[in-house]
Amino acid sequence: MFLSLKPQSPIRQKYFISIRNALLITGFLIIPKLSHAQTEKLRLQEVLEEGRQNFPFLKSKKAEVRSAENRIKSAKTDYLPTLVVQDQYTFSTNNSVAGAFWPNEGSAISPSGGIRPENIYTGVFGSFTTALVDWRVFNFGKVKANVNAAKADLSRSQADYENELFQHQVRIADAYLVLLINQKLVEAQRQNLQRALVFKQVTDAAVSSGMRPGVDSSLAAAEYAKAKLSLLESQRAEKSQGLRLSELTGQLRDSVQIDTMGFYSQLPVTDSQNESFLKNPALLFSQSLIDASNARSLAVKRAYLPSVSILGAGWGRGSGVSNKDDSFRTDFGSGVKFQVYNYLFGISTRWNLTNIIKVRNDYKAEQFQVERFKELYQTQKLQLDRQSKDAEMQLQLSLEQARLTPVQLTAARRAFNQAEARYQSGLTDLFTLAQSVNALNRAEVDRFVTNGNVWRALLMKAAAAGDLSIFLNQVK
Repeated sequence: MFLSLKPQSPIRQKYFISIRNALLITGFLIIPKLSHAQTEKLRLQEVLEEGRQNFPFLKSKKAEVRSAENRIKSAKTDYLPTLVVQDQYTFSTNNSVAGAFWPNEGSAISPSGGIRPENIYTGVFGSFTTALVDWRVFNFGKVKANVNAAKADLSRSQADYENELFQHQVRIADAYLVLLINQKLVEAQRQNLQRALVFKQVTDAAVSSGMRPGVDSSLAAAEYAKAKLSLLESQRAEKSQGLRLSELTGQLRDSVQIDTMGFYSQLPVTDSQNESFLKNPALLFSQSLIDASNARSLAVKRAYLPSVSILGAGWGRGSGVSNKDDSFRTDFGSGVKFQVYNYLFGISTRWNLTNIIKVRNDYKAEQFQVERFKELYQTQKLQLDRQSKDAEMQLQLSLEQARLTPVQLTAARRAFNQAEARYQSGLTDLFTLAQSVNALNRAEVDRFVTNGNVWRALLMKAAAAGDLSIFLNQVK
């Protein structure tokens, strides 16, 4: 605070009236801050829950998990027999000759008909109804391999979701801390602006009363403008970071106010022991990619094996051509009425021997994918090992910095008070006082930044270990 001087003349009375007016203006600057503090503030746990529930990308990962669950059900249906029923009505001619034929790319038109020396182009109606059961009772593990591949893909999808959820929570917590730092910086710059305003009002009064040279008024105005610019810049950063945090929650807000909780009332208690990163969700996801690729490799390899099926079929056939005397009747009723019935039971073995070439190449291709995912796993492991060591180093250095900033702030306040008193007594110039103001502002900023960096370093350590509770357990 400025030293109090007893007014002894009209000039000094005017000087102190200016101080009083400046303090009143300062009070008006504080009022919006107080009303702003009364708005509802979000806690970290609330923001994390909002992000988990609302962020669209996480919802897409959940949908991918549900899709993988249904692919398992789809793969298991191969255990069931195939039942195909068909009922058809046709209008066609009935001419045929003896001999074999080759179907048209799997679509076979029945060659059966009357064998006569001449062609009869009169069409007749016909009907054909079939029911076919094909049950592959022995497939030498092909279906099981496909089911296991689908299960491995489900595990991959779940690991992908868990990893993305963890990384997203880390991003939210970090954005929360950065926003908190920015909001504290706004407070620091607002206090600095208040000091600059009071200082400017007092200096203007001193200059107008002839107690100070006119250049002091210009320098005070420059310092006030500088403080105002710093406040606007800190507000810009706060608004931008608030939008980023609200984006991570899945609900954009124009303004976000968060609770300081215990972040500025205490420093975290840590030990120098590095947490194991082998259970990090990112590493588990990399391992799931290897497992899924191995399962696909086995499914591809077993695709070459044969299948043994139990067959059963029954069908009825009707035609406008009589099976008794080969006479023609062109009415619909005669064509759709069944004339013959048949059934079939048997065992069939299918084995595409030349498919081994394709299967072998597909298997090799999948094995290279396995090798690729193994190298990605080692890359991820190397990165997490580095992040773990880096986080521990950052945490220890940040703690040392945070313990020094209170000393810096106390010294800066003492220097400011002394410079302020010397300036009012006429023992120093305005430039020296301005330097002490800047040093005090820098010390206030450093206190908030270094304190926040300690918590960010702890969050970095939790992110490397893959265990967010390392961070959350110390948040009150």
